[in-house]
Amino acid sequence: MNEEERKTILVVEDDPDVLSVMVKNLELAGYKVITAADGMEGLKKIKSGGYSLVITDIVMPYVSGTGVVSALKESEPHIPVIAVTGYGEIPETMAMEKKADLVLSKPVRMSDLKKHVAKLLEVSEMESKP
Repeated sequence: MNEEERKTILVVEDDPDVLSVMVKNLELAGYKVITAADGMEGLKKIKSGGYSLVITDIVMPYVSGTGVVSALKESEPHIPVIAVTGYGEIPETMAMEKKADLVLSKPVRMSDLKKHVAKLLEVSEMESKP
């Protein structure tokens, strides 16, 4: 698979250890991964475009993951987004209200994350075909 065929995923996560594990696993699965260390940086990177999927932590400083989800769905509603949280039901509910396609609780099992990413990308690709 050449570089142009690889799906690009934006991962917005303020915990460097969690970010590192996600990036490593997604790259091993064949995805190109771009990172943002907080919601503010995530919003800037979303504006540059070119993402097939976005994964965002929900509870972050400056701009929350729900803010990232909301901005993404407003500008690019066709891009699937996975929100992750270690804070339970209230952030999960907020993320779903902002139209996250999926909410996962931390710690996220990487095998599960990769399955969900593949499924969301497959559905997104089918919906974008004429």
